[in-house]
Amino acid sequence: MISPLFHSHLCLFILASILWIIATVEAQANVTVGKSLAADDTNTTWQSPSGVFAFGFHPITSKKDRFLLAIWYANIPEITIVWYANRDNPETDRGSTVELTETGFLVLNDSKGKELWRSERATDDFQLSHAAMLDTGNFVIDTGNYHFPTDCLTERLLIEQLYLRRLGELKGAHSRRDLETNLQFFTYKDLEHATNGFKEELGRGAFGTVYKGELPSSYGDRIAVKKLDKFAQDGEREFKTEVKVIGQTHHKNLVRLIGYCDEAEHRLLVYEFMENGSLSSFLFGILRPSWQQRLQIASGIAKGLTYLHEECSKQIIHCDIKPQNILLDESLTAKISDFGLAKLLMNDKTRTKTGIRGTKGYVAPEWFRKIPVTVKVDVYSFGVMLLEIICCRRCVEVEIEEAAILTDWAFQCYSEGMIEKLVEDDEEARNDVGKLEKLLKVGIWCVQEEPMLRPSMRIVTMMLDGAIQVPDPPCPFSLNSISTSTKMD
Repeated sequence: MISPLFHSHLCLFILASILWIIATVEAQANVTVGKSLAADDTNTTWQSPSGVFAFGFHPITSKKDRFLLAIWYANIPEITIVWYANRDNPETDRGSTVELTETGFLVLNDSKGKELWRSERATDDFQLSHAAMLDTGNFVIDTGNYHFPTDCLTERLLIEQLYLRRLGELKGAHSRRDLETNLQFFTYKDLEHATNGFKEELGRGAFGTVYKGELPSSYGDRIAVKKLDKFAQDGEREFKTEVKVIGQTHHKNLVRLIGYCDEAEHRLLVYEFMENGSLSSFLFGILRPSWQQRLQIASGIAKGLTYLHEECSKQIIHCDIKPQNILLDESLTAKISDFGLAKLLMNDKTRTKTGIRGTKGYVAPEWFRKIPVTVKVDVYSFGVMLLEIICCRRCVEVEIEEAAILTDWAFQCYSEGMIEKLVEDDEEARNDVGKLEKLLKVGIWCVQEEPMLRPSMRIVTMMLDGAIQVPDPPCPFSLNSISTSTKMD
């Protein structure tokens, strides 16, 4: 609970900050009414007194004759934009202008004189005095009696920047927080340095390669940097949209996205580092995880998928649930990785045979049919993985002739009343036959060939937690797909 003392100190800090801004405006080189800037090669800007920030038209290096009306750090090697106008359609052409009008607006017009954007103002009843670019990163309009920022930066960011500036943390920081995604933006050079030239590989997957990295202490400690492959060349807007969605997800069973890079042709995502690696290494390694650890992991994954499917701001279908995409932190809490990335693959717009997503053994049958793909594909993959968690064996093991396909063998054991055979070398699990049977029944429900028969992940979570009973599942396979596996003796 936040104390009244905290509120008092915060109010005093805000008041002091505003008074400091007012005093600072008086000392600036003012921008007078009628002054304007143009998008051209002269690179004329309105700068803050120390030269830290510049306001003007910033060329888009990857697009000829295209500009952003922006504010950026002007005195560090990697020019870093902290704000830009007309957020929904920010690009403008050569010859565009911005003018401080006598009515108190900053007005952006394209080269043909068409208005593209104008700033907000605090009141309709005032006489404009002047404006100034401050060392806080705000462009401030002065009415003579009152000073207020345009909508360049929010009040929250203004206070945050004042605070960071006082701590001396802005100087030399080449990364920034993206206001639209609320994520940290990194340059490619930042991440190349953080990973020591992408030296230590943590893993490879359908979306790209993951490298271990380390950031300065002010940003945290170790990180995992994913370099995306197979990215559509025209997908810049789609990348930003999906990153925004991922950045808005917050759950204890999801790997946290820290930031990203979309500089030139580079597309990278920066995640928190997971101490204990993937569930795959843990589950199929030399040392078998305990039965209680496996129960905890299964429950955590189910909760994370429930959040993605039903609780976050925009529904996310993972499309590639498997042990390699479940990571474990220092306390063995399971966290789902790679969520939200399926739409970034090049084959996303047309679902053909080559567009089937997922990993062999975990792919739901509907991917191979001409029926809509829903969240139930994740339920199927979770069911396969749940059976793996129960048995500590992979879903396909060709060297085990009588039980090569785990889903077939698991249902066979269940239907013949021999479920202990699934965990015959695990005394802890064999002594907990009630929970063993419950998990097995949940897994069989999840791998039903007919999507409509599979439960939602919310129901799965409730069954795993014992909130509702688990009914006896039917045979998960159609008559045409029932395995011809050898029966057990």
